[in-house]
Amino acid sequence: MKNRASPRKSAPRSAATPRKPSPRELIFGGLWDYDPAPETADPRIDSRYGLFIGGRFVPPRHNKYFASISPGSERQLSEVAEAGSEDVDAAYRAARRALAGEWGRMAAAERGKVLFRIARLLQDRSREFAVAESLDGGKPIRESRDFDVPLAAAHFFYHAGWADKLDLLAPGCAARPCGVVGQVIPWNFPLLMLAWKLAPALAAGNTVVLKPAETTPLTALKFCSILQEAELPPGVVNMVTGAGATGATVVAHPLASKIAFTGSTGVGKAILRQLAGSGKKLTLELGGKAANIVFEDAPMDQAVEGIINGIFFNQGHVCCAGSRLLVQESIAPEMILRLKRRISTLRVGDPLDKNTDIGAINSKAQLAKIRRLVAAGVAEGAKLHQPSCRLPQRGFYFPPTLFSGVEQSHRIAREEIFGPVLSVLTFRTPEEAIEKANNTTYGLSAGVWTQKGSRILLMASRLKAGVVWANTYNKFDPSAPFGGYKESGFGREGGRQGLLEYCHLQPMP
Repeated sequence: MKNRASPRKSAPRSAATPRKPSPRELIFGGLWDYDPAPETADPRIDSRYGLFIGGRFVPPRHNKYFASISPGSERQLSEVAEAGSEDVDAAYRAARRALAGEWGRMAAAERGKVLFRIARLLQDRSREFAVAESLDGGKPIRESRDFDVPLAAAHFFYHAGWADKLDLLAPGCAARPCGVVGQVIPWNFPLLMLAWKLAPALAAGNTVVLKPAETTPLTALKFCSILQEAELPPGVVNMVTGAGATGATVVAHPLASKIAFTGSTGVGKAILRQLAGSGKKLTLELGGKAANIVFEDAPMDQAVEGIINGIFFNQGHVCCAGSRLLVQESIAPEMILRLKRRISTLRVGDPLDKNTDIGAINSKAQLAKIRRLVAAGVAEGAKLHQPSCRLPQRGFYFPPTLFSGVEQSHRIAREEIFGPVLSVLTFRTPEEAIEKANNTTYGLSAGVWTQKGSRILLMASRLKAGVVWANTYNKFDPSAPFGGYKESGFGREGGRQGLLEYCHLQPMP
């Protein structure tokens, strides 16, 4: 850290002049700053990527490509192939051949060895993948390095151990693969969502056609080199890139036995209508508007850090983000004051700087959506608080934002913003907190902060959410199932429950 000269005592105070800290208080803004700490590992991004079909990269049939842009700098990183219907069909046919061929005949223990190799190779190249993930998606390198890549590898390790134990998934039943699986993953956690879907599908013996999001395709395409190095048989995993039209073709293809989709609720509803009556298995992991509930006996400092992590992690681009903070009335003023102080210390900027807390918004379109909903919150009467911070001149950035005085009728309390915006509501009793928390069309996650174990159990049993965290937030493990209710989707990912989603169960003789 480097020390900046403090303002003279005789200088008049102004809005731009930082106040002198008390002996017991350290104010970073204006007095102290961090030296830049850029991550310098080579991300090894190719200038152009084709489609990964049948174990190798091939050009798209119609020779169409689109640019992959870094949201932190608006710089083009690569050109990526746009798959048409003929390309998607070729991918499905390659997957069907692999299922009928070497992969389908491979012993379960050998499949597990392939998954172990994938996990180890991802660990070996973790810095490279972390940098590529931050460049392509805008998230801080600390998160890519310490969360996304390690957890992605952990999912392959976990499911590798299940590969030869599938008949233990359900007592009295033999587990068989679904067949060829179509998967569509979102832009907020490209590598991690790939692992969440690929690892259980491969452990169960399926083959896959996967479509990454068009704004963040690069780590998925880089991952194909790991599949080759791990000696995964050709055609077991196929990657087709493109926008919504490509995803719709993946979902509708007649060779798909199961579809797994993570993304927006609107698209999820359309997929559900499209596949109704088709006989295809379907899992949907959609949007959320999670309630983070803080009682008056909660450990205040711990809760503040959990709230910050719950909403500002990955710029708020998290389906289970704790975007609705419900605070008991008696501590609401103190909690809001502490949150204002805490967000004033968050650093917004270059995703590759290890000091950055909040990186770039994923795309220009997503930044425009966040701005519209924040403007709606102001127009509807909520009180806006944003700390003073310098945003980079290039790239898509938005400051950490807090709204107090929020009512349940406000759009910012009802709609998924998918950005670094926290809405604060209050409650008096546990019953009121439960009623307000459940007053949403979503049901993906929730958080409870209290020192009373009985209250935690009460809240967890009555909150309509697939995951309820107690005195923590955003904690994940490959062995723990994740998924939602209501308009947050159905089915589970992770754990034994998530693996069952990729199997057909047959009674044992």
